[in-house]
Amino acid sequence: MNYLFAFLPILLVTNAFAQSPINGGQKIQYPLTKRVDHVDNYFGTKVSDPYRWLENVDSSDVHEWVEGENKVTQSYFSQIPYRAKIRNRIEQLFNYPRISAPHKVGEYYFFSKNDGLQNQAVVYRQHGLHGMQEVFLDPNTLSTDGTVSLGGMDYSNDDKLVAYSISHSGSDWQEIFVKDVATGKQLEDHIEWVRYSGASWFKNGFFYCRYDEPKAGQYTAKSEYQKIYYHKIGTPQSTDTLVYQDQTHPERTFGISATEDEKYLLLYVSEGGKIGSLISWKRADEPNSDFKPLISEYGHEAGVIDNVGDKFLLMTDQDAPTNRVVLVDPMNPSAEHYETIIPAKPETIEDVNYVGGKLIVTYLKDACNHTYIYDVAVQDYVYVTHEHEIAFPGIGSVFGFSGKRKDSVVFYTFSSFVMPTAIYQYDLRKNTSTLFHQTEVPFNVDDFVTEQVFYKSKDGTRVPMFIVHKKEMKLDGLNPTKLYAYGGFNINLTPHFNSTIVAFLEHGGVFALPNIRGGGEYGKAWHEAGMKERKQNVFDDFIAAAEYLCNEKYTCAAKLAIEGGSNGGLLIGAVMCQRPDLCKVALPEVGVMDMLRYHKFTIGWAWASEYGTSDDSVQFATLYKYSPLHNLKSGVSYPATLVSTADHDDRVMPAHSFKFIATLQHDQAGPNPTLITIETKAGHGGGKPLSKIMDESADQLAFTLYNLGVNVE
Repeated sequence: MNYLFAFLPILLVTNAFAQSPINGGQKIQYPLTKRVDHVDNYFGTKVSDPYRWLENVDSSDVHEWVEGENKVTQSYFSQIPYRAKIRNRIEQLFNYPRISAPHKVGEYYFFSKNDGLQNQAVVYRQHGLHGMQEVFLDPNTLSTDGTVSLGGMDYSNDDKLVAYSISHSGSDWQEIFVKDVATGKQLEDHIEWVRYSGASWFKNGFFYCRYDEPKAGQYTAKSEYQKIYYHKIGTPQSTDTLVYQDQTHPERTFGISATEDEKYLLLYVSEGGKIGSLISWKRADEPNSDFKPLISEYGHEAGVIDNVGDKFLLMTDQDAPTNRVVLVDPMNPSAEHYETIIPAKPETIEDVNYVGGKLIVTYLKDACNHTYIYDVAVQDYVYVTHEHEIAFPGIGSVFGFSGKRKDSVVFYTFSSFVMPTAIYQYDLRKNTSTLFHQTEVPFNVDDFVTEQVFYKSKDGTRVPMFIVHKKEMKLDGLNPTKLYAYGGFNINLTPHFNSTIVAFLEHGGVFALPNIRGGGEYGKAWHEAGMKERKQNVFDDFIAAAEYLCNEKYTCAAKLAIEGGSNGGLLIGAVMCQRPDLCKVALPEVGVMDMLRYHKFTIGWAWASEYGTSDDSVQFATLYKYSPLHNLKSGVSYPATLVSTADHDDRVMPAHSFKFIATLQHDQAGPNPTLITIETKAGHGGGKPLSKIMDESADQLAFTLYNLGVNVE
């Protein structure tokens, strides 16, 4: 251990309240959270952790604290005079039919559809593209409150069966069930304790990854020793075959898949603190053989697209920071022997699909998608020729293009900030793209405009930012503005449609999204510029975005709200500590707030390659310098803050938010409210029922507008 623990007597405070004024001169009474004399010693630096007890999220004391905090928050919300009006408008904006792109499975097409206000989307099936629609799987029937959600749906290679996963209350724990595609009959197969895995079909069963059943702390315990099993259809889970495990590396996670022709099996191995994955392969007709290395060292991101004959198509960032596609001979897999099929360009390759003899390659250019078609001809060797670009209707994001080698038609979706999802059908043989379905929404999309600007960060780096607003907006510096970002894990933020953004825009709001470092918008270098010891670049980029919006008269500090979730919640926490004067409202959602202990819970150790950990003396110094929990200071006036988390968040444990808000309420010197919402029967965000989404969106919007001084008529 690199640090020592010192436990001293607990100080209980049960009969006092801290007071903070609310708009209009009223007072908020926060229950004074008990503080304990707990100190950790990190390489000679003593760090107090007075709210360590809040990490025991299953204790009765914490439950009582959660109840008290939620009561205070709901009391505050109830005083906002237009809260109900905003909730009604949010519901109107969500109340429209939403469907996904169809997916061909044998003679059927599958798609999901929400009629408008259903808690969970329903999976439909139809025979052919124009057959009668029929319900195949309705997750709304699995619970009375919509908190059981559908995860992935993995179809067998012969198109006869589908394995689907469900989760309860937003947890990352999943169960897998199996249905017959043609009859809709559910089989008896039932798999439990699956996490971070789908079902990868092979012959008459599928592979999956699971953990041992936790003895305690199901939603908080550290996830270790993942294993790969093979399940044969029609047999109980207890008889499943253990395919792969690693007892010497507890923090490794796995993935396994078969190529479409089931000729090869591919094994992926990731490890906390390491970049990329190890990839191994073996012939499927040699089940007792060992896996052979395809990529034998960490350090680069790569993924097998498919096999072409006895070679693999691989997307990799090795010697190509913006990615390239190469052909790899598995018998001679070293990088110097890669055959480049699609070379790297200034634009980043985001996604590649191999369908119908074509490579469909989607690029990012200044955080906007562009997709190109390449023809693949296989003779004695592989020829790849560029055909053309698919024309999109504007600035936006594209998803889809999945299919099989025999398919001649694929589907994709396109959307933007105020442009709802449109589904297109693309004919691979004719090279034509036609509109298949256009979503109709309850507002006029022509009322708004999206622009892209570029600004300079603290060190001179040029950063792009999308800005969305009403067409008639005036640059008077008084517009209520929301600045949202993420900045990490190679995640790209591209224009996407969201009804809650529209609700903000309708009240004269400006929505801004900067593509700050830490993401992958400009490839590997952009990501690495926001990792570990360079994490401050992420905060500097975000701060510079806010300053740009103020300098260019879009808004001012008194009219600015900042928002981010998960790693973006860390961003907001760090920025409000470094620049409490930057904005009026801060909205950190399910954030990583305790950077010294994040790796000790659930899957947190897997983020070590991004952040580093406090187990290393140099990395500790970096983390301690910006960790939101440890950089709040008593006597400082912080923005009006609404922290949000959920009791079943087993990705970023809710104790991060618990400890942060307790510290903030203790330290806040100014008049602004510091509140937390702790949703019950919800997790990190995935699978949340629409009713909860609308409630949370309305409360957050009401809180934001109220504290920005916006009059809602």
